Amino acid sequence: MQIRQRPLKRVRIEIIPMIDVIFFLLVFFMVTSLAMTRINSVKVVLPKMLGKPETMKQNIILTVKKDGSLMVNKTAVTLDTLGSQLTYQMQADPQAVVIVNADEGVGYGLVISAMDKAKEVGIRKFALVAEAGKDK
Repeated sequence: MQIRQRPLKRVRIEIIPMIDVIFFLLVFFMVTSLAMTRINSVKVVLPKMLGKPETMKQNIILTVKKDGSLMVNKTAVTLDTLGSQLTYQMQADPQAVVIVNADEGVGYGLVISAMDKAKEVGIRKFALVAEAGKDK
């Protein structure tokens, strides 16, 4: 009696489930990184604005708090040392936009003085932050 042997099957590694897992990991990390973008700034009460908020890359954040203190990317500075700190921050990207994150209760003069110091060191692009409100 002769025993019939089965033909040997070649082992295959299925790649489609692995691609699915990698895709879901990519989406997960993209969503979590987007959720972490608001952590970069110091907490202040922003003024309200009408309309849709505009998204932009956050390069340098100049924060003016209600008590009159200034911060550049969470580093405390004074009005006198603001220029040197901004010059240091601009070395990485000379075309950076300075995002002015001023508290609602801050005097207009302090914000203008800080922006003038920034202009003295060569910064020409500014963006003012406001909290999106409801349209009337």
